[in-house]
Amino acid sequence: MAKKDYTKPKKRLFRRRQKQLNRSFAGNSLLFFIMFICGIFMVLPLVMIVNNALKPLDELYQFPPKIFVRNPTLENFSDLFVLMNDSWVPFSRYILNTIIITGGGMVGHVIVASLAAYPLAKHRFPGKNILFSMVVLSMMFSWTVTQIPQYLIISALHINNTYAALILPAWSFGMGLYLMKQFMEQLPDSLMESARLDGANEWQIFWKIVMPNVKPAWLTLAIFQFQQMWGNTGSLFLRDEELKPLQFSLQQITAGGVARAGAAAAVTFIIAAVPITFFLICQSNVLETMTTSGMKD
Repeated sequence: MAKKDYTKPKKRLFRRRQKQLNRSFAGNSLLFFIMFICGIFMVLPLVMIVNNALKPLDELYQFPPKIFVRNPTLENFSDLFVLMNDSWVPFSRYILNTIIITGGGMVGHVIVASLAAYPLAKHRFPGKNILFSMVVLSMMFSWTVTQIPQYLIISALHINNTYAALILPAWSFGMGLYLMKQFMEQLPDSLMESARLDGANEWQIFWKIVMPNVKPAWLTLAIFQFQQMWGNTGSLFLRDEELKPLQFSLQQITAGGVARAGAAAAVTFIIAAVPITFFLICQSNVLETMTTSGMKD
């Protein structure tokens, strides 16, 4: 009696899937053309920002406007540093304030969101679903809706006109908690159980097992938080000029009128370049294959 070949159905299924994945040359060409057009529209604003920063004043007001610079110059950046050096507060002070506010808000938010997401993802306790529903509900409200209650809370805590007035509210954004919880739920419980059998406590499990395995998640969260904190001017809570971040001083320059158009173009380049640079540094870790994708109980 002849043996039945059980590999034939698998081969047929593989060929069928291969046919479904293969597209015609015309379909591939159309897809790449659409992606190319979309890529141009996405890159064009960045190209204009770079070229405007290098344009002299006459090219900035040229009509019709040109995308690419004809006579590149660095006078816009020199004018910017002259204006900043002539200000009442040294330029280095604005940079220090920005580092403190952005770094404190970003690092604190990642740590707080991760600590809060771990029990929601890997532990059971009364009111767990209600707490997570409140977090999801808080993401529906715009920042302008909670602006007045947030100001009242900060004033009641007597931290107005301090760095904490900008750093502490950054720790409570619901998006970070939601993102970290969703990633931590993908981790198999067998990892935590094995660590507990080996004598590890909850802190060791969190720092040595959970956080390394959700590294793409908290790096992505750090990028989002860095962008948000970098764009914060602090005008609502900070009154002293010595406490205000760099973004506030740069916006004051852009409001200087026609005479400061070149410096304003340099300001726009600096504002856009710093978050992009931070993203490029973390890009390899964010876009890498997540270690949790192949884990199963």
